[in-house]
Amino acid sequence: MSPAAIHYVPKDGVDRKAHVLDRRLGEVFVHYLGTDKRLDEWISADAIRATTPPRDFTSPSRDTPPPRRVNGTSTRKRRRSPSPAKAQDTRETTQPPAALPTTASARRNFDKVNFGPWQIKTWYFSPYPLTDGEGEDVIGHGRTMDLFAGAVNRENASGVLWVCDRCFKYMADGTSWEVHMRKCARKHPPGRKVYQRGAHTIWEVDGAKEKLYCQNLSLFGKLFIDIKTLFFDCDNFLFYIFTDADSQRDHVLGFFSKEKISYDDYNLACIVVLPPYQKKGYGMLLIEFSYELSRRAGRIGTPERPLSDLGLRSYLAYWVSTIVRFFRQLLSTLPPDLPPIKTSHLPDLSHVRTSVDMTSSPQQKRTKRAKGWDGESATPSSPESGGGASPATRDSFAFSSLGPAAQVPLDRMYETVPAQDGSAAVHTVVRCTLADLARATNLRVEDAAFALNECGLLVRREGEGDTMTIAISREMVEAVARERNVKRMCIDFTKVLL
Repeated sequence: MSPAAIHYVPKDGVDRKAHVLDRRLGEVFVHYLGTDKRLDEWISADAIRATTPPRDFTSPSRDTPPPRRVNGTSTRKRRRSPSPAKAQDTRETTQPPAALPTTASARRNFDKVNFGPWQIKTWYFSPYPLTDGEGEDVIGHGRTMDLFAGAVNRENASGVLWVCDRCFKYMADGTSWEVHMRKCARKHPPGRKVYQRGAHTIWEVDGAKEKLYCQNLSLFGKLFIDIKTLFFDCDNFLFYIFTDADSQRDHVLGFFSKEKISYDDYNLACIVVLPPYQKKGYGMLLIEFSYELSRRAGRIGTPERPLSDLGLRSYLAYWVSTIVRFFRQLLSTLPPDLPPIKTSHLPDLSHVRTSVDMTSSPQQKRTKRAKGWDGESATPSSPESGGGASPATRDSFAFSSLGPAAQVPLDRMYETVPAQDGSAAVHTVVRCTLADLARATNLRVEDAAFALNECGLLVRREGEGDTMTIAISREMVEAVARERNVKRMCIDFTKVLL
């Protein structure tokens, strides 16, 4: 049956439209329309209930009578095939070259990967130069496209890949994997520590010094990345690997890579958090660390485009959270942890600094310490050490440590509004441009504008063009914080070892 035909497959109680990409005994491999390829799966062939034929632009007109059928077989004469020259021209214009497949058209070649104690369902195709029976005889890495073209049509008969969770060496069978695991003595990724908080560590690995390790890491990461181009020449990349330590060794939870020299100021090329460790804040920690690297380099970074659906969701959450935290501090009249002031006369608040100008409060109220990360010392420490700082103080440290980029001119005023009962409320009014906001938060202008638009903070507009003014209130900021579930920052800047 044509792969362009639309099939109706029952899934989660609803009939979903799908394309059949492959077939095997009693099963079909389907892609659900309008979904990411990581959701492609093998299902029973009996699950297909109906079929819609593909569009045929060469079908006869309405006036042509329908073909007469004899014993269920059409008697219409077959259309004469075009000449060889025309057929060759048609193939060249309508079909991609067979020797240069792309990840967009390649079906994943492994259904599962055994990685340490985990058996993980793969998401996408990865050009592992490995076939069933090769075992330890692995083809040497060559040019990327040559390797990709040679591996695209290869498929392991068992559909299972075996990868060492220490050095990322890959094998086709479990016997070779067990023999290798007895001999592999690697305790942690090769490289230096650049961040450590408790048992969690980020390691910086140079792709030029650890070529084989980084090549194997890239191949493994490609199982969970679709739209990024995979390069085996890792000399121009740095890899930042996030691990969790136990009494024996460090276990890899995820990683991201970045170019050593990026003329577009990209601070991240690709990012992967392994499926068993997702939805725990590790991806947000890696994103925050990538922006910290850009800040320390004196640049305003951004991730490499295009972004996947999960990548866009993660970065939008980071951009919105960063802007919300900044507005919370900017629009605060008093520090959030300042205790109530009771006097017999109007208090003198000239000595009180707001949270946007401070990293700690001299009158900080003691609160219950939030639960730390695994392995983090529970000994109370000062806010400057990062151990006992409140969420507001920890977040304010991010903006106060932005350096020259955060020194933006802000037209800030305090308005005292009397109430009918004789009391008064003090409001903070700040006037700044979008460029000022982007510099203060260390975001690209286009990223900040996209985040403001997506979270609904650009609805109150006055004027048009260059004279447009956008009003944002503290109530709007708090509404976005509740809707987007904005949390405290995952990174502790005092734990950065650079």
